[in-house]
Amino acid sequence: MTPPPRRPLTLRDVSEASGVSEMTVSRVLRNKGDVSAATRQRVQDAAKQLGYVPNKIAGSLASSRVNLVAVIIPSLKNMVFPEVLAGVSEALEDTDLQPVVGVTDYLLEKEETVLFEMLSWRPSGVIIAGLEHSDAAKAMLTQAGIPVVEIMDVDGEPIDCCVGISHRRAGRLMAESIIEAGYRRVGFMGTKMPRDHRARKRFEGFTRTLAKAGIEIADQEFYLGGSALAKGREMTQAMLARTPDLDFLYYSNDMIGAGGLLYAMEKGYDIPGDIGLAGFNGVELLEGLPRRLATMDACRKEIGVTAAQMIAQHYADGPGSYETRVELTPTLNPGDTLLRDRG
Repeated sequence: MTPPPRRPLTLRDVSEASGVSEMTVSRVLRNKGDVSAATRQRVQDAAKQLGYVPNKIAGSLASSRVNLVAVIIPSLKNMVFPEVLAGVSEALEDTDLQPVVGVTDYLLEKEETVLFEMLSWRPSGVIIAGLEHSDAAKAMLTQAGIPVVEIMDVDGEPIDCCVGISHRRAGRLMAESIIEAGYRRVGFMGTKMPRDHRARKRFEGFTRTLAKAGIEIADQEFYLGGSALAKGREMTQAMLARTPDLDFLYYSNDMIGAGGLLYAMEKGYDIPGDIGLAGFNGVELLEGLPRRLATMDACRKEIGVTAAQMIAQHYADGPGSYETRVELTPTLNPGDTLLRDRG
């Protein structure tokens, strides 16, 4: 059950918090009139701390909600999120609700800006990727008074509710499969962790499970940027030159994993005899590769469908009509690159 909605914040709240008049607060937030820099900063700081977002709906509609659902994701270049959006769109197709998309580029400060603008139009719900946000973003989401569904991850405490998989569990399951298959010299390649919290959690689950079996990561490399075949080839070439006795390569996503697979095949490695490989995400586009890369489905479309259904249910039935935590179970597909039993 969701908690009762909070009282919407008003100009008076910001006025009291900043110690200036409501008229001055209005001027600052509308960027109108002559206000000193010190007063302007005081008002902006108070509004940010409270999580206050001005209402851009004028007149008789000012106290209402529009039939929009704000969907805030890190990237449209990553193949993961278009599938999430497809699920959202499918679930809302027969409702009065329409999704509107904002992109953050994995930057918390950009997420604040996107969220501020979207909430100012008073949407009927928010679907936002991840559980990690800045204090200002958390304040805005907490005070929004609408369903907030954080998606892709359940390893943490949601502001309102969350839908996704446990990435720590996903990392653990992959490590267990690698250990069971008999691999012992493991290399890891992935995105830099401070910007990709879900990849970090998978890495944590992965390394902890290996450690319990007495296995340490033999080599690792992290990069900034999108998921690219070329990056996977480049990193795999460098890692195998550095640490030629590796017998398994684990990639944080399928695209760099596919690049690594193509490089290993080109160089004549016996796959999965000499070396095994696995990625993450279950990207369908890669099914046309000469070998099927071992991977794990992250339930992307199902996450989008479920999150949108929760918003639609609240829109139709009111508060308390949806679950607060929905954990989906990823499926490991060993493909042709994860040897289950080496004898």
